[in-house]
Amino acid sequence: MINSALYGRADLQVHSSFGDGMDSAKVIFDTTERSGFLDVIAITDHDDIRGALEARDTHARGGYAFDFVTGIEITTLSGHILALWIDEPVPSFKSLHRTIEYVHELGGIVIIPHPFSHLTRSVGYRALDKLMGRTDEIFRPDAIEVGNPTSMHKFAGVHSGWRVPILNHERWNLAETGSSDAHFKEAIGTGYTLFYGRDEASLRRAIASRTTIGLIDDEFSFLEIGLGRLVAQQAKGIAVTPRKIVEKTIRRFRAKQL
Repeated sequence: MINSALYGRADLQVHSSFGDGMDSAKVIFDTTERSGFLDVIAITDHDDIRGALEARDTHARGGYAFDFVTGIEITTLSGHILALWIDEPVPSFKSLHRTIEYVHELGGIVIIPHPFSHLTRSVGYRALDKLMGRTDEIFRPDAIEVGNPTSMHKFAGVHSGWRVPILNHERWNLAETGSSDAHFKEAIGTGYTLFYGRDEASLRRAIASRTTIGLIDDEFSFLEIGLGRLVAQQAKGIAVTPRKIVEKTIRRFRAKQL
């Protein structure tokens, strides 16, 4: 029996309007503060750390009761990964194991989000199993999502994530996390990580000790957001993510010319 007074809840994948999310960091934080449900939240915009850094400043000014973690959702050649506790950019479209190595060298941790999902770029079974066969731990992820509404919820039509906990217990023994993958304020906390403690330091220790639990809110329906806003977010995602990747490429090219 879990004593809820000793355990905190963290949402480790939230997207802001700096990227393809629909709400600003302030709106996300104010919504989180009002609900009182979460103890830790991470902003993880696609392939760009700047949204998380701006969010960190917003969080510091706001005096919020919950902790904040910087992060990125990085596109690798094998699918997306989450990099948390970093504050530097990470190159996109590199090999999976080299990207994980780079994040670890920056002092961050890596989570495999929405594994095996057909709805977004996701790390598949073969790529993950091959990765976990490497002897050097610097190339391996630290955790895997077992609770993500976008891959587990009935709205998706296909429960692509149902095999993940079984395979993890049988083969990989990674820490297990949950995240909302929220692009709307209404979805924040619909997937979350349960951990011993209440702050971001306790959360990181819990991931390292593989004692976290990934959960989702079965009562939530994406229909609560409304079809119009869902369509608008999809259109924004198609436009924003490629543009940011191109901008990063141009900035790196210009830097080399200086």
